Amino acid sequence: MAYEGGASNGHLGDELGSATKAHFVLVPLMYQGHVIPAVDTALLLATHGALASVVATPYNAARIRPTIDLARQSGLPVRLVELPLDCAAVGLPEGADNVEKIPAELHVNYFDALALLAGPLERHLRAHPPYPTCIVSDFCHAWTVGVAASLGVPRLTFFSMCAFCLLCQHNVERFNAYDGVADDNEPVVVPGLEQRIEVTRAQAPGFFRTPGFERLADDIERARAKADGVVMNSFLEMEPEYVAGYAAAREMKVWTIGPVSLYHRHTATLAARGNTTDATAVAADECIRWLDGKEASSVVYVSFGSIAHADPKQVLELGHGLEASGHPFVWVLKNPGFYGEAVSEFLGDLEERVAGRGMLIKGWAPQVLILNHAAVGGFVTHCGWNSTLEAIAAGLPVVTWPHFSDQFLNEKLAVEVLGVGVSIGVKEPLMWQAAQKEIVVGRETVEAAVRSIMDGGDEGEERRRKALALSEKAKAAVQDGGSSLANLLDLIKRFEVDAGGRTNS
Repeated sequence: MAYEGGASNGHLGDELGSATKAHFVLVPLMYQGHVIPAVDTALLLATHGALASVVATPYNAARIRPTIDLARQSGLPVRLVELPLDCAAVGLPEGADNVEKIPAELHVNYFDALALLAGPLERHLRAHPPYPTCIVSDFCHAWTVGVAASLGVPRLTFFSMCAFCLLCQHNVERFNAYDGVADDNEPVVVPGLEQRIEVTRAQAPGFFRTPGFERLADDIERARAKADGVVMNSFLEMEPEYVAGYAAAREMKVWTIGPVSLYHRHTATLAARGNTTDATAVAADECIRWLDGKEASSVVYVSFGSIAHADPKQVLELGHGLEASGHPFVWVLKNPGFYGEAVSEFLGDLEERVAGRGMLIKGWAPQVLILNHAAVGGFVTHCGWNSTLEAIAAGLPVVTWPHFSDQFLNEKLAVEVLGVGVSIGVKEPLMWQAAQKEIVVGRETVEAAVRSIMDGGDEGEERRRKALALSEKAKAAVQDGGSSLANLLDLIKRFEVDAGGRTNS
């Protein structure tokens, strides 16, 4: 299908040098786990000649501006479109642009605020040539349907998650797998898959299928059905049957272009990825120097991502378990002050006891740089898709410790399908629970899980062999002749414009 632009495309050559180039407008969800892969995708598109514009609110724009500026300085056609977020209009406090400061009960309001970007975004794109040829919207942004329609351009859905997760969730809903199941923790078999996979409603309730989010969930589902295709941060060789299954279920083209983190091949960009403070380079250098002094594959890396906060009791148990494992470790605590004085004292004592063997990073950490260091041999992860795929790209076995949302399905992919993970044993959400419940993994369980991925033994060696084999496939996918690079080039070609201002799609 050809799409007629709502304004002249004649200015495409201003930045690209040719009136046939594609201009992708990426609209990520303003959560770090969604923004980072969207920026990586923009850089990949720009590397291969397309213009890529990334939309961000002020707080997020400040975080990614150094990366965008560095890319522009190297000659890449990539732009940052900063749009203000009207927090007051939806009852959000000032500063709510930073989602980490929004109370859980106001997250729906935050999505309402993001929807107010529709008008400003459309006006910006009309006023600043070259005219877009495609909008690539995070699946959470149902409001971009109207923007694309008004502009007269196609709209693709961007998923910073895997096809396995999407197909499992789709099939559970499509075939009403939970009908007649009263207990949210009762397992059901995911319909329509060759491999037997069991989930519970607590683990896979559907995207935003929680109290208060019903309207948003319905809007998102309608928007997904109207998309002109799907862009996914995955690679075909890892999950071919699930990519094909999801494309067939949705009846639309799926471009797998990942792992997008592999765009970053140099220490300078890896060290800055996801953070903008002046301390970035210092933190990266200190961590790498520490790792340089460790034996190959001897260190376990522990991080629960940008959103999850462990219960104070869990921090204690995790620390004791890491200490008892006997393995060197790097443990990232995003906001240690969140836990109170008792935990702070414990962490101080722990640092003294494991001095030289354990490194605690308080705040941001250069995760991809750490995962790819030769000294790192395993990863204790919350199973966010970015972290899971970064571990796969680095060839590391994982301890899976899901907290919410798609993380339980990512765990099943790592443990049951790919065979590169060991589950910590958490079976229901640790965050945004329907009914408040304390779930604490004991120190003995932590110790055993760490030893299972770091020590030898036939099972451990088999997991490591599979992880390394997947890493080779991931790297091959983004190189010449690889499936992800071929998909990326096809994506760009598909949304170039002809002399009449129409795309090739």
